[in-house]
Amino acid sequence: MSYVSTHDITAQVTNALTEDLGGSLTPANDITANLIAAQQQASATIITREHAVVCGIQWVEQAFALVDNTVKLNWHVQDGDSVEPDTALVSIEGNARSILTAERTALNFLQTLSGTATVTAHYASLLQGSPTRILDTRKTLPGLRMAQKYAVKCGGGTNHRIGLFDAYLIKENHIFACGSIQQAVATAKATHPDKLVEVEVESLEELQQALTAKADIVMLDNFTNEQIESAVAQNNGQSKLEVSGNVTDERLRSLAQIGVDFISSGALTKHVQAIDLSLRVTIKQ
Repeated sequence: MSYVSTHDITAQVTNALTEDLGGSLTPANDITANLIAAQQQASATIITREHAVVCGIQWVEQAFALVDNTVKLNWHVQDGDSVEPDTALVSIEGNARSILTAERTALNFLQTLSGTATVTAHYASLLQGSPTRILDTRKTLPGLRMAQKYAVKCGGGTNHRIGLFDAYLIKENHIFACGSIQQAVATAKATHPDKLVEVEVESLEELQQALTAKADIVMLDNFTNEQIESAVAQNNGQSKLEVSGNVTDERLRSLAQIGVDFISSGALTKHVQAIDLSLRVTIKQ
């Protein structure tokens, strides 16, 4: 998890807890938890009610630690593990108030990131046996870019560029503003010769322009399968080819068989269906 820093995780979880606790990281603001005796101890277990690929362990640990660093967590899984319904993910021991105060924030991160990892694993499974890789996009939940990029990796996917700073993705409006594909690519290579240059095209004519300009990757935007077959033949290995747009389960295998290098899908991170998780508490006598 080299590109998700502990600082970032702490900041994300702090913001989430602060939102839940009325504007400050003050566990005593949880008025419902305060119904419980202050010294009451409890144990708890987080289980999944459906199949999932686990992701988000460090976010969960940080949620409990920020509320009460005496709460102990014993994980039975690791990020990237595939689990079946009713699997116990983690056992928790500690102050009852603290466990219940941290519960929702911890589950929110775990269910969201596991949802991203799970759908990514499904897409990756449809490409199994082919060299084609599934890519994420910048269509991530605001503030959770790096977390979701990490979840995609846990699910067996590949990260596209992280943001606007680490690679070029020259789209229609950039081309229009620059004057041509050739001009846009030439300027990009002259300005940052160490950065990957990708061009989005909408026709075979534009594909040829991108190939002539020596783009590193060409994104075929909303091409039909027949157009993609023609693009692969036209490309003949000159650049890497990425398919984007209208990516469904039904199309994934056929696209892989055509011979493209990448398939990108915003659905991995923007159409997140949270995994159904449950925290069960047992009060200690």
